[in-house]
Amino acid sequence: MAYQCELCSKKSHAGRSHTHHTGVAGGQWKKRAQVTRRNFRPNLHMATLSIEGVLRRVKACAKCIKRSKFDLKKSAVAPAIA
Repeated sequence: MAYQCELCSKKSHAGRSHTHHTGVAGGQWKKRAQVTRRNFRPNLHMATLSIEGVLRRVKACAKCIKRSKFDLKKSAVAPAIA
């Protein structure tokens, strides 16, 4: 199974990491750090969420978990319009 959020399809992205040597006397280029490739991965967790009225255990990112908790709280507080 892919390292991907099942709700919003957020997945890993490739990028570059930079390190900085500050305060180096004698020129910055001598102590310059190389730029290396790395993966930026989403913050995934296994969570039990109510999806379309059914409790399911899904691999979801932290943003989707937070949003689903907010939506659940909002629907419980808001009065139903008949």
